[in-house]
Order: sequence, then C-alpha cells, then structure tokens
Amino acid sequence: MSSGQKILWADDEIDLLKPHLLFLRSKGYELVTANNGRDALDLATSEPFDLIILDENMPGLTGLETLSMIKQRLPHTPVIMITKSEEENIMDQAVGSKIADYLIKPVNPNQILIAIKKHLHSEQLVSQKTTDDYRQEFASLSSLINSADSIDEWYDLYGRLVYREMELADADTNMDEMLETQKKEANAEFYKWVKRNYRDWLDEGAENAPLMSPRIFPEKVFPLLDKGEKVFFILIDNFRLDQWRTIKPLLAEYFNFDESLYTSILPTATQYARNAIFSGLMPAKIEKMFPELWIDEDSEEGKNINESPLIATQFERYRKNVKFSYNKINDTAGGEKLLRDFAKLEANDLNVIIFNFIDMLSHARTESKMIRELAATNAAYRSLSESWFRHSSALEIFRRIAAKGYKIILTTDHGTIRVDNPVKVVGDKNTNTNLRYKLGKNLAYNPKQVFEVKRPADFGLPAPNVSTTYIFASRDDFFAYPNNYNYYVQYYTGTFQHGGISMEEMLIPLITLTPKQ
Repeated sequence: MSSGQKILWADDEIDLLKPHLLFLRSKGYELVTANNGRDALDLATSEPFDLIILDENMPGLTGLETLSMIKQRLPHTPVIMITKSEEENIMDQAVGSKIADYLIKPVNPNQILIAIKKHLHSEQLVSQKTTDDYRQEFASLSSLINSADSIDEWYDLYGRLVYREMELADADTNMDEMLETQKKEANAEFYKWVKRNYRDWLDEGAENAPLMSPRIFPEKVFPLLDKGEKVFFILIDNFRLDQWRTIKPLLAEYFNFDESLYTSILPTATQYARNAIFSGLMPAKIEKMFPELWIDEDSEEGKNINESPLIATQFERYRKNVKFSYNKINDTAGGEKLLRDFAKLEANDLNVIIFNFIDMLSHARTESKMIRELAATNAAYRSLSESWFRHSSALEIFRRIAAKGYKIILTTDHGTIRVDNPVKVVGDKNTNTNLRYKLGKNLAYNPKQVFEVKRPADFGLPAPNVSTTYIFASRDDFFAYPNNYNYYVQYYTGTFQHGGISMEEMLIPLITLTPKQ
C-alpha cells in the first residue's frame, strides 16, 4: 500500500530506533534519517518527502523550532511529532503548529504505522471501505426499492440513498454511476407508489397518511407555542435532505437535533406547498376561503406575497393568540438588517424567517452558464449551498438564536431534482411555465408519461377552468414544448427543477433544533 512513499525521521537517538525503521521498510516505505533538527530541515527542503517524523526533544534546534521552520517552507507536508514530555504547553504548541499527529514515547512500531496510514493512506482506505460498504448494502437497498409500501419505509430508503451518495461523492470511487442508477430505480417506484396513494392521503382522518404541508404548524409549531416557548420557524426554499446534512456540522456546536422528514403536497412548488404550510390548508381551500389571498398561475403578481396574512388566518382559525413576525431574506443586506433588529424579534412568540438563496441558486444555475459550471453535479450543488450558509448572515442568525436559548423548527416547502429526460407536452398560451408540472384546459401529452389529475378538486387543487387538468412529471423528466424542441432540451437538460414527483422534491427535512446549554 505504501507505493514506495518517502518518510524523513529525525531523532537524536535514531540509532536506537533501528527495529522501527526495519519494520517500516518491510512495509514498503523508504526511510531517510537525521539525528538533529538542522540536518532534518536541510533534508526536508532539498528533497521531497511524503511525511516527516520529528522528535520534540533534540539538542540544538528543538523539535518545535524545526517544526515551525518546516511548516513555513512546506505547509502541506504532514508532520508527526514524538515526545517524552506530557506537558500540556508543549502539546498546545505542537497542535497550534498544525501537526498531523502527536505521539508520546515509548511508541511501538504499530503505533507509528497507524499514524502513517492515517495521513498517507486515509483517502485510499476510506474509498475502499466506502465502496465495500455500498456493495454490501446494494442488495438490501434494491430489495427495499421493490417492497417499500409505507411512508416510513420510503423515508428510510431515501435517507440511506442520500447517505451513500454523499459518502461516495467524498471518496475516490467508481461506484457513483451504480448508485445513480439505483436512485433512478427508486424514484420510478416512488412515483408509482405516490400515484397509487396520494389521493387517499388527502381524505380527512386517512390512515397511514404522511405528515404533509398543511399540518406542519399544527403538529410541530403549535405544541411548542402552547408550552409558552418562543419559537423561530426557519424555511430555506428548495432545501433537500442532502443539503441539510451538508450544513448540519456547522450547527452541531450550538444545537441538538431532532431530525425527521415530511411529505410535500403536489405540486412541489412554492406557490402551492409553502402557502399550504402557512395557511394550514390545501390550495383549493385557500382559494375558496380566502380568494383575496390566492394568486392564480397566470397572475403577474408574485405567488407568495400573502404569506404573512395566511399565517394570521391559521392562528385565527385555531383560536391562538400569537404575536409573530414574518421575515423574508433575499440578500446579504436583508440578513444583516435582521441581525441588527434581532432584539425586536425577542418580543414575539413566533418569528418566521425565509431564506431564498438556494432557490435563487437553482434558478441562476439554469440561466447562467458560469453558475451551471460551478454546480455541475449534486455534490457541487451541495458545496455551493454549504459555502453560502457558512459565509452568509444565515449562520450568524442561527448562532444568535442559540445564544438566546430559543428553539428552531427548520424545514422547507419542497426540494429539487436534476432533470435529464425531456417529455413532450403541448399547451396553449395560458399554460404555466414550470417544467415539472403543468395545468391548463388544452394540454396534449402521452398519459403514460405523466401523473394526470383531471379532477383537481379531489386533489385539493384550484381549477381556473372547468376543464383544467394538472399533469406532474416523474423521476428526472421535464416537460418540453415541440416548438424549438432541440434548443429547449439543450437549455434545460441538467438543470435543477421542482414541481413534480420524486423523493428529492417530496421527502424533505423537518428538524427541531434545541440550543445546547
């Protein structure tokens, strides 16, 4: 495994370490030795080494002094320090100098070997282990894809697939295509399962119905408010499970997590799913009960301009006297303003905050060639999401909330999926522009390729016309018009879209964050 990697070992008692040197050479490593810091520094700067081992207590130029000089000249070469001393200040200095490892004498050859493997072979070992683990789990995942028949089984399957996807993306392995094929198979079966069951979920008191958008406030927010807790409800638009797992480590220092998934309503689009969350109603009921707050597809107005009034209607309907604020963050200035005004938020029982960055990123990726290059894959898309969260005001807002001891309900209205397969649809000029769902009275399509809803009222959806039909795309399909078809397909293939039926769009994170004491 060593592939002849070259190691420099500096110790003033190097002659006493011959058994260690022989052992490492027997493992295939090339060893070069020095018995003082000055010689070690000269060697390190005159020829390349994969790793350096330094004794801390050498006469003349000490190990710490040698370490400092090596790090200035060779900052990326891993250094393992060995010492007889257990003094904490020496350990602190070594760790502060970004050593790779710190060992206390006496050390045996296997200890040295483990430390070397950790720093020279970790990527190779992790890749091999990740590949082996996925191979072993492949059959189990395939079996669950074919047998899953409850929402909890689909949550479990999707969570496991996302875990494997993220593990394989971080490892140098050739298993990505196999996993992608398995995810497509899972989405094909999930689509069939949703088609069979979705209508039944909408019946009042339906058994085995998943937690869906209109029930988020009654089941997750109200119980905390009823206990007298101050709550922040934070919604990140277009936020998938893999993106949550990417930013989770940034919050682990401040919060404990109660993690779950819930199921978005159809269409998995902001106008429908987010309004359903804030109103506690299916879209058809919003239109019927509050026509002044429902915006039709063909309207020029923004589809979510009435979110705050919709929240108020839900509290009124449930007879809850709740003081709340509504805050939508579209840019850095908006986040910084919220931080400046944070003290005002503490007067409220509930503060709703919406972050639109990931949604803006997905749209920018469609429209900008540069952003498309930066987010060419799911892994790159996650990375950009993590970078935004790490460097934006969002992370500071979470920290501020934790410092005040308030709970957060973190969720989204829908996820998004990378689309690759065009499906032809013909519609009139009034047909909506979304690529994953369409509604209209003159749609032409192959019914075998879509989930069609000819009676929108049965699915809790508004019908602008008596003959309105909704159709939803499955898996990684997207709807394309025959006019200028080739250009349309080339422009949208590989973009991230939402509105249809897939695990990525419908099975979405719902996290309760409790500040650590």
